[in-house]
Amino acid sequence: MLLGAGAAAAQDTQGTVSRYWSDRWRGWHFYEDPMPEERDRPPLPGKVVPAAPPALPSKAPELVEFERLQKTLEDTRNIAIMRPTEANVRRYMELESQVVARASYFADVAQRVAWATPALDPTLQGRPVNAKALEVFEQTELVDRSRSIAELGKNHVLFFFYRADCPYCHAFAPTLAAFQARHDIQVVAISVDGGPMPGFPNARADNGIATTLKVTQVPAVFLAQPFTGKITPIGFGVLSESQLLERIAVVSGPQVAAMLPGTTQRLALPQEAP
Repeated sequence: MLLGAGAAAAQDTQGTVSRYWSDRWRGWHFYEDPMPEERDRPPLPGKVVPAAPPALPSKAPELVEFERLQKTLEDTRNIAIMRPTEANVRRYMELESQVVARASYFADVAQRVAWATPALDPTLQGRPVNAKALEVFEQTELVDRSRSIAELGKNHVLFFFYRADCPYCHAFAPTLAAFQARHDIQVVAISVDGGPMPGFPNARADNGIATTLKVTQVPAVFLAQPFTGKITPIGFGVLSESQLLERIAVVSGPQVAAMLPGTTQRLALPQEAP
């Protein structure tokens, strides 16, 4: 056994020496870089390092201050509600007074900006609030609407449904008669019960159109275009001249069909209707 072990040790030593002398060209630089395939090996899927999330844009300092003030006011109020001691309530009221003062200052600045910028001044948009300006506005609007209704009267009429025993119809008839003369649009009076109406000697008896238009209350006024059969309700009950002007101007606008398409009907009107 000793001889065998010694022979094996000698064989190992000889193999080590032979390997050394066969690789003597390496010299002392025995460290080698890994093979290219090992160096370029891609990392394992589980070892991928996640990219850092993009940094969120920082808030403006004014927004940070506003949020802090809002949170402080809410907390102070809640504390005062839950424990309404004199100190808690006073602290909340003082803080609320500061917030109201800031809002009031903002309103003052906004008002001055509006005064200096006509496009931002709400008092110059639409119906004015000044009494004198309102008078001029209404007069101008009356003239414009009267002109547009006179143009509308070239191919439109007003249907006036009434009953001879209706006191409201009798009260409304003079207004319609004056409206017809002043704005040059014809009023066709239609009697639901067949009776007469002062101021409208050519009133017609109802031929079923009142039922078709579902006229259940009189007086009733409709704007009609006989050549096309287009009929739109103006209103029921006693109306003033200004109300008639405003409503006719609204229902004759191009946007009424899109806003309330169900209000306008188309009927085959008799040819004798103006």
